[in-house]
Amino acid sequence: MHHRTDFVRMEDSQAEDWQIIGGEFMQFAQKLPERIIRHLQLLEGDYGGFPIDRYAHSLQTATRALRDDRDEEYVCCALLHDIGDTLGSFNHPDIAAAILKPFVSEDNLWMVQHHGIFQGHYFFHHIGMDRDMREQFRGHPYFEKTAEFCALYDNPSFDKYAETFPIIEFEPMLRRLLAKPKNTIYKAALTDK
Repeated sequence: MHHRTDFVRMEDSQAEDWQIIGGEFMQFAQKLPERIIRHLQLLEGDYGGFPIDRYAHSLQTATRALRDDRDEEYVCCALLHDIGDTLGSFNHPDIAAAILKPFVSEDNLWMVQHHGIFQGHYFFHHIGMDRDMREQFRGHPYFEKTAEFCALYDNPSFDKYAETFPIIEFEPMLRRLLAKPKNTIYKAALTDK
């Protein structure tokens, strides 16, 4: 059963209202992993001309990272790096970064947010763009990490014959990551939860 408050304007709300809202929020937040997995699965069957669909690409990228013993946060970033393709056709890295921002370190967040420009090194020249656009970030502390992510995991993960773990392999680590927000304006409100 879902409880509701009855105020019309937030400025009229009371502490008791926010106890109700907070309780509902926590139940909703606990289902975030399922919602993210369902959204990721929207990429299934979306080939966009690529050799494999975007869902398989995401799984394959994460598989490669896991096989290289990357930590769970990194593997989850690899899994979700292209989740924004469905809603952010022209800025998909920003969507993935927005989803991951409360849960990941600054370096992993930067890597996800900038991977599109770094991945462009492998194909921008074919579409009339500057393949070295990433050079504007040369010297940034996370430049090499992002270049490595693309070289080792994103770039080679279009292989229809490559080992690709199913989503169930990644669900436990995704659940652990999404259970502990590190960077949120609501951190003070969550400390007792």
